[in-house]
Amino acid sequence: MLDRAWAAGVQGILVPAIGPNAWDVLRELPRGDRRLQVGLGIHPQLLPDLPEAEDAQALERLDALLGSGDAVAVGECGLDGPSAPGAPMARQLRVLDAHARLARKHGLPLVVHCQKAHPVFEEWLARSGVPEAGMILHSYSGGPARVEAYVGRGCHLSFAGPVSWPEARKPLEALRLTPRERLLVETDAPDQAPAPHRGSRNEPAFLVRVVEATAAALGASVEETGALLAENARRLLPAFRG
Repeated sequence: MLDRAWAAGVQGILVPAIGPNAWDVLRELPRGDRRLQVGLGIHPQLLPDLPEAEDAQALERLDALLGSGDAVAVGECGLDGPSAPGAPMARQLRVLDAHARLARKHGLPLVVHCQKAHPVFEEWLARSGVPEAGMILHSYSGGPARVEAYVGRGCHLSFAGPVSWPEARKPLEALRLTPRERLLVETDAPDQAPAPHRGSRNEPAFLVRVVEATAAALGASVEETGALLAENARRLLPAFRG
């Protein structure tokens, strides 16, 4: 899979954790290949499977691991509306608060998942603000109406496979409204495969299709768009400068 990604022209991959069981394994990735960098955090969709009584212990361990310098970002973390029955929003907000504090403490950007929880997240963001090192709203799903507010508070917006789907309307409008210097792309592999791979397992090599769709939406060349997106990623995540 990685060979296909490098052959396709991908120059670096950020692999975010979804939970504590993955942290030690992920920390080894950059030691084998510096083109692979990791984020460490607790995904809100995993919270229903984790005992709430162990949240504090897990976050203490996360603090220690971030202090080792193995991660270039904090996350994936955030808010997930569909997970609220198993992890109430109050708990999700406490865990997100903790991730934001750790991002500030360690000088790292925050990688945020927000699904069907944008009103709550907007309130949280107005209260908490963006860490000094930045914030990535990954696989952005907030639509065009929220772009100005999120960008105004300092967020970067990252777009995935849906911008390539034939029926895409709001994702493309949101993409076009995002200032060029705040624009990122991703695969969100193994989910959300871009056209023409939609319905199959997504993988990093398919990032090229997302870049192509982004270029078409912006009316720019693939080469120009790829260079812009790569520079934005390297500015936010300097480890990818090599």
